[in-house]
Amino acid sequence: MTTLTVLPDVAVVRRRSNLDMLTVVVATVCSALVVLAILGPFLTPYPPAQTDILAASQGPSAQHLLGTDALGRDILSRLLAGARLSFAGPGLIVAVSTTAGTAIAIWSAWHGGLLDKGMNRVLDVMFAVPGILVAVLAAAVFGSGFWAPVLALSIVYIPYVARVVRSAAVRERRLPYVEACQLAGMRPSRICSRHILRNVAPIALAQGTIAFASALMDFAAISFLGLGVQPPVSEWGLMVSDGRSELLDGAAQQSLAAGAMVVLTVVAFNVLGERVSRRIGGNR
Repeated sequence: MTTLTVLPDVAVVRRRSNLDMLTVVVATVCSALVVLAILGPFLTPYPPAQTDILAASQGPSAQHLLGTDALGRDILSRLLAGARLSFAGPGLIVAVSTTAGTAIAIWSAWHGGLLDKGMNRVLDVMFAVPGILVAVLAAAVFGSGFWAPVLALSIVYIPYVARVVRSAAVRERRLPYVEACQLAGMRPSRICSRHILRNVAPIALAQGTIAFASALMDFAAISFLGLGVQPPVSEWGLMVSDGRSELLDGAAQQSLAAGAMVVLTVVAFNVLGERVSRRIGGNR
C-alpha cells in the first residue's frame, strides 16, 4: 500500500514563520526595555539632576548623545534614570489589577447565578468610568505624586482583566474535571486555586501584558498633566511635559526622546500581548 505524504503549503509555513519571528522580536524588545528599567539608573553617563546652564538646550553631541534640556541636564541620563519609575508605576497597576481581576473572575464564575450577573453589572459600570478621570480625581483628593494615580488606575483596570478571565473561568467551571474534583470531596477553594487558576493564568498573563501598555500610557499622561510624579524626578511623561517650553525654541529633543520611548514601549507590549492572546486562543 502506497502512503501519501501531504506537504504543508509553503505560504502557510512562511506566514507562520514570520508570525513567530514577530513574536520573538517584540519579546526581545520588551525584555530589553525591562532590563533597561532595572539597570537604567546605573548606566547614566551623568547624574540625572546635574545642571549646566552653559550647556542648556543643546542638540546631540559627543558629550551629550541626545542633547540637553533647558537646565543643561543630560537627556540620555534622565531617560535612563526615568525608565525605572516609568515602568514601576504601570507594573504595580497591572500587578494589583490582574490579581484582583482574576480573583473576582474566578469567584464570580464559580458561584454563577445572580451573584455572577450582579458582578457583571458592577464591571459594566466600572467600564464606563474613564481611567484618566479617576486618576485626576485621586490626585486632586490625595495630592499629586506616585501613589495616587497608581492606586486609582489599579482599580480602573480591574474590569478589563476580570471580564476576559471570567469568560475563560466559566468555560473551565463547566468542564467534567471540576465535577470530578467535587465528587472526590475537594474543597471549592482548592479546586479554584489548583486547577481553574492554573488554566486561566495564561489568559490573565496575556491580558496583563496588554494592560501594561495602556497603564504606561495613562501613567505618563498623568505625569504630563502635572498630577503624577513631580520635578526634579525623572519620568518619561514628565520629561515630555518639561520639553514643551523648549519646542518653540527649536529644541525638541527632550520631548521627542521621551515620547519615542513611550510609543516604543506601548507598541511593543501591545503587539506582544496580542501575539500571546492569539497563541493561547489557537491552542484552546
